[in-house]
Amino acid sequence: MRILAVDYGRKRIGLAISDPLGIMAHGMDTLHRRSLRKDLAQLQDIIRKQDVRLLVVGNPIHLDGTPSEMSVEAEEFAARLAQNAGVPYRMWDERMTSQEAGHLLRETGRTVQRDGGVDQLAAQIILDSFLAAQ
Repeated sequence: MRILAVDYGRKRIGLAISDPLGIMAHGMDTLHRRSLRKDLAQLQDIIRKQDVRLLVVGNPIHLDGTPSEMSVEAEEFAARLAQNAGVPYRMWDERMTSQEAGHLLRETGRTVQRDGGVDQLAAQIILDSFLAAQ
């Protein structure tokens, strides 16, 4: 069962997908936001082509565990995407994933630019965490 992880953002959406057995996470190209309609259509196309059966959407809650403005926005986006694509979704704690992704990129000698690399790696970290918990 393929799982698509989504690191939701207002400018970019990081993506990662599991292998068909749902064991390993692989980063995908970052989606640069255009409009809600176009973004949903592009993601639905990915879901269909990759035969995705579950969405795991990063939940950017506050460090104390309370919902943030972005967590509400991310869940609304997830619910709409899941409904349009006909697949279920799960919100997954993503606290500190962008910082962890930036740290990992710096460790490998890559610069941390806002070109989508951090978003892609953050989605992969979210998916790795989800898969490890299963």
